[in-house]
Amino acid sequence: MSYALRPARLSDAPAITDLLNDIDRIEIGRPETDLHTVEADLSGPDIALDRDSWLVFDGDLLVAYGLLWDESGGERVDVDHYVLPDHQRAGELILDALEARALEKARANGAARAVVHLHLNTEPTLDTTLIEKRGWHAVRRYHVLRRALDAAADRVPELPPGVRLRPCADEADRARVHALYQSSFAEHFDFQPRTYDQWLHDVDADALDWSLVWIVGTDDLGDTGFLISRDDREAMGWIRSIGVLREARGAGLGGLLLSHAFAAFAARGRDTVGLGVDTANSTGAPALYARHGMAVHYAVDTWETVLT
Repeated sequence: MSYALRPARLSDAPAITDLLNDIDRIEIGRPETDLHTVEADLSGPDIALDRDSWLVFDGDLLVAYGLLWDESGGERVDVDHYVLPDHQRAGELILDALEARALEKARANGAARAVVHLHLNTEPTLDTTLIEKRGWHAVRRYHVLRRALDAAADRVPELPPGVRLRPCADEADRARVHALYQSSFAEHFDFQPRTYDQWLHDVDADALDWSLVWIVGTDDLGDTGFLISRDDREAMGWIRSIGVLREARGAGLGGLLLSHAFAAFAARGRDTVGLGVDTANSTGAPALYARHGMAVHYAVDTWETVLT
């Protein structure tokens, strides 16, 4: 079988979205990839499409896609890899290209090696024996959780005494959410510090409905937590991230933010909300989400390789 390999262009986003939804149907049973998400990925400030993206075609059919980005400025490099199950050789062409580029990128950063991370469904279309032979191994597991919503039951919660919650209303609030994000996530696995401008791109600030971003605080500690959610995914409402500063944990603020988001999505007519969580999260987040009715939709493993 003869394959054609070339870089992606922004105009390829619809075809890439179709490919990813075909893979979604195989891996999780239904399509959950949106065009605007693919377009945002391809437009990343850390990505030069001519060097950091790859498409493989079998004739006119797109069968594999890869993307690479560097947020660390050092040895850590992230990649995406997607391939249809009957085209594993096409997937290997992507692997060859992204491994070579990852090492090149890390060395350009002054690093002696590249530590590369790839997220794959736990039952992926990629034959994982191919990456195991290359020295990749799974280092972390994430769960994508979801919860049904009911407008009658999911109502805006009452605030306890001494607690305040507000929407992200202006530029000062956005900067505050960025600061809270950097502080509350600093201890998390795979965290990469981001400047304010980098973070704004990460959250797709221009398209984000900031009324679905909230800040929680207390009279004693001031602003201590945040929740970022979005309502632009076709499959479900989505909680992108939620964080509470270490000194404020255990006081129910995370649960308050969750309940507030559930009520907001239910009021908008959404019937499902989802989020992703590191199963080894040291803050107790998986237990918090379980207490609030969230259950596993599917699981994703982080795979790592070290290239020298």
